[in-house]
Amino acid sequence: MLLVGAAGAALASHGDSRAFPGAFPDVRPCGLVVPPERPHPTPASASVSARRWLGWDAGGVRIGLAVVIVGWLSGWWLFFRVPRLHRPSGDDSITTGAVSLADVSVVIPARNEQGSLPHLLESLMAQDLDPSQVVVVDDASEDDTAAVARRFGVTVVEAGDLPEGWTGKSWACMQGAAAATGSTLVFLDADVRVLADGLAAAVAAQRSQGGLLSVQPYHRMERRYERLSALFNIIAVMGVGVASPRRKGRSSGAFGPCIVCNADDYRAVGGHAAVRNEILEDLALGKVFTGAGLPVHGVVGAGFIEFRMYPEGPGQLVEGWSKNMASGSAHIGRLRMLATVVWVSGAVVAAVDSLQWVTATGTAPWTIAGAMWLLFVAQFGVMLRQLGNFGWWPVVVFAIPLLVFVFVFFNSLWLTVVRRQVRWRGRSVPLSSQTGSMGRTQEA
Repeated sequence: MLLVGAAGAALASHGDSRAFPGAFPDVRPCGLVVPPERPHPTPASASVSARRWLGWDAGGVRIGLAVVIVGWLSGWWLFFRVPRLHRPSGDDSITTGAVSLADVSVVIPARNEQGSLPHLLESLMAQDLDPSQVVVVDDASEDDTAAVARRFGVTVVEAGDLPEGWTGKSWACMQGAAAATGSTLVFLDADVRVLADGLAAAVAAQRSQGGLLSVQPYHRMERRYERLSALFNIIAVMGVGVASPRRKGRSSGAFGPCIVCNADDYRAVGGHAAVRNEILEDLALGKVFTGAGLPVHGVVGAGFIEFRMYPEGPGQLVEGWSKNMASGSAHIGRLRMLATVVWVSGAVVAAVDSLQWVTATGTAPWTIAGAMWLLFVAQFGVMLRQLGNFGWWPVVVFAIPLLVFVFVFFNSLWLTVVRRQVRWRGRSVPLSSQTGSMGRTQEA
């Protein structure tokens, strides 16, 4: 009653309801009640809404927008210029004597790879220049991996029982290196495919730079789910630092699918025995070479070396990346790790705000939400076209591969930190207290 009386007094003092335009319904003589009209949005009100969302009314910039901008810029610092594998000369063919593979041994560790191995061996047989030796190490496979390798006439080595304190891949690589006779060693994963002149190009690049050269293969995909690896491919390149400004391909680790090095250097630093218990033996081996004063470089293999990861289904994709992601963070420099977290956070904020705008549940004006989405669409487009045939949808709908990345990363944390065990190729790999003992690199 007090509120009604106060309202009546206010009306009486101003003569009628026009003192409060739009505050009360219009009562017509016929008894119809017409609700007050809602003011139409104007450019001025939209400006006020934008300012309120941005936080300008509070005297500062909204944290979400700041994270997006800083994250986007961090992404360019991490992925400034990607070094690529090139021919050793300007000629159209490298069969002119620019490089020789007469003393090159290719070592292929393989466990349950009967499906992938034929593609790799066929690609090696098709090279213009043949390596002197191809060694396939059968790591206690439960399928016909060894029989497939023998049909191609290559050297097959049985890895034997896995010693305590070793991971399967490091043990297989060490056995293959022991059987190798060449002065240059090329370690290839079984899912790699070497295109024309690819092997010679990789060997020539290593010989010109010395030390260790690793190649991140171009990711060739055939099924839609395989494109969910988009974020993982980008972060693999960001993590080792090869694409940052003024790095010139120098790497703080190595890409595991293709590693090239001098056999004497490999044995001098201890080879894979030096990283025997590391889940990510490639990153650890790069640090071993760096610690010995040998240069480590990384390149992307588009046009020369490709791979098809996880062709057996989404479960294999989740299992494979869960094995790697959390352990990999221990090998990334602190500054680079921070920049990667900020980049991922910026992408998450941009994805969430743009989705909220689409579903009309957010507070961001459409111009700002759309701008954030476009920033990361452009960035993902530039990055992914250099790394694989990802197509358009992981770029336009980057929220989907981003969600998969977040899920897999936390699953990896659970497996590595809590359960202390991961699984790969039908083998459980316990993580000892020494796994990851290479420590976090001090290099950015």
